[in-house]
Amino acid sequence: MKFNTHDVVNQPPVLENYNSFRRDQALQDAVHREGASWACADIERFGVKAGSAETIALGYQANSHKPQLHTHDRFGHRFDEVEFHPAYHQLMQIAIAEGLHTSPWQQPRAGAHVARATKYYLHTQVEAAHGCPITMTFAVVPALKQQPDIAAKWLPRVLTNEYDSRNIPATEKRGVTFGMGMTEKQGGSDVRANTTRAEPLTASGSGELYELIGHKWFLSAPMCDAFLMLAQTTNGLSCFLVPRWRSDGTKNPLELVRLKDKMGNVANASSEVELRGAHGWLIGDEGKGVRTIIEMVAMTRFDCMIGSSAGMRQAVVQAIHHSQHRQAFGRTLVDQPLMSNVLADLALESEAALTLTMRMARALDNQDQPHEQALARLAVAIGKYWICKRTPQHAYEAMECIGGNGVMENCMMPRLYREAPINAIWEGSGNIQCLDVLRAIEKQPETLEAYFAEVGLAQGQHSALDRSINQVHKWFGQRLSADERQSQARRIVDQLAVTLQGALLLQHAPNAISDAFCVSRLGADWGQNYGTLPIGINRQAIIDRCFSTG
Repeated sequence: MKFNTHDVVNQPPVLENYNSFRRDQALQDAVHREGASWACADIERFGVKAGSAETIALGYQANSHKPQLHTHDRFGHRFDEVEFHPAYHQLMQIAIAEGLHTSPWQQPRAGAHVARATKYYLHTQVEAAHGCPITMTFAVVPALKQQPDIAAKWLPRVLTNEYDSRNIPATEKRGVTFGMGMTEKQGGSDVRANTTRAEPLTASGSGELYELIGHKWFLSAPMCDAFLMLAQTTNGLSCFLVPRWRSDGTKNPLELVRLKDKMGNVANASSEVELRGAHGWLIGDEGKGVRTIIEMVAMTRFDCMIGSSAGMRQAVVQAIHHSQHRQAFGRTLVDQPLMSNVLADLALESEAALTLTMRMARALDNQDQPHEQALARLAVAIGKYWICKRTPQHAYEAMECIGGNGVMENCMMPRLYREAPINAIWEGSGNIQCLDVLRAIEKQPETLEAYFAEVGLAQGQHSALDRSINQVHKWFGQRLSADERQSQARRIVDQLAVTLQGALLLQHAPNAISDAFCVSRLGADWGQNYGTLPIGINRQAIIDRCFSTG
């Protein structure tokens, strides 16, 4: 014993084996408020699974072993297979068994999107990268339905809760997943600059088989069974369903060149691919590819909101848990005024992100209503921009709350930090989203009317919100050139985002939350960093609500 240097004290216990739904009061409130009370028992069951030590360990394991590309077998036959760690497949199995890839399409009912978004929010807090193929499979359904003959062949294998990872033709599988290929080297977000070309094998037109020659610079989740891809025809950019295997059972020549060496999103493979005469069916009309695939893109952008909100949630929970069990300078960290300011600010941002995301889930559940349809068209772009943009700094601040241990790879925080910028870039970066907001307002003025109707529901409840609404009205009343308007797009979308979040919180959150948000985000003295909430905010109430002991 004389060589015993110290006892380990003042360290928090591992955060595991807790019900991640029961400990999230804002999420429980949102499920009831947005129309999915019927799903609470199932969500609570899943909250236990998502918070279990076994499930949390899968996230660490999947990220400790990067996917490996094998282009040829030992005899020299090309087979383009990506090898994943078994933990990745286990996470995929959980997601698909829970219906996170298709449940609103399998069993459409009031609140279906809310229920699915809730479980996806809980699941991606454990590990976000494998969510890429889950999201794309979820998002492909509305796009495929534009081509009923092709949908009839593929959707039965999509709308199943069986995960089948085998590298075999889709016709031999119990369930399939979908990906998407738009980006090329020379174009990036400017997909109309794509050079991949498609020529009909026999007849041309919707549902016909074409041959594609070209490349895709980013093809995420390359082990998906099929992809929606953009390619040029004689009539312009068009959308095609390109399977990994041809109809005759031979390999479709989508040749994987290499896997991307990414900063984050490590458990998921992203690849470069060359199409050397790959077969694909035309979805929709020739020359209407962007209009066709945008149905898929819109849904993936919504999932970016869920994923980034989930990242915020997990980050602030890790910070609060640490601070509740760590002492410094004679007091528990959570009880120290400056630390409580930081934690409350992080919790405030997290609840605002969740509230906007779940409101959009309700809008998706009610697309037959003109107001909900118009609101979703505008507010999903606003939310995708704002929530995803706020996540990286949020992750960093949560990491700093934990201190040196938060930088260690055996802590979840480095993974959350590396994952944080992904959704802001994927499916259209910040500039693309802001320009899309302007485009929506210009082409569909009813979207802005729906926005003002939504924020108007809280008008008169807080002076800061009223001023912010008036500022937005004033901005759109200005006479500006197209270039001037575009140059200021981020400023106005920032304002649109916090105004909408403030209005939603005033309607639905406790006064401690809504007042703190409006004073800090809509007031005149909003600090540049987290932890700058003004005097008079009930910080402890915000923290307690964020990570309750329920």
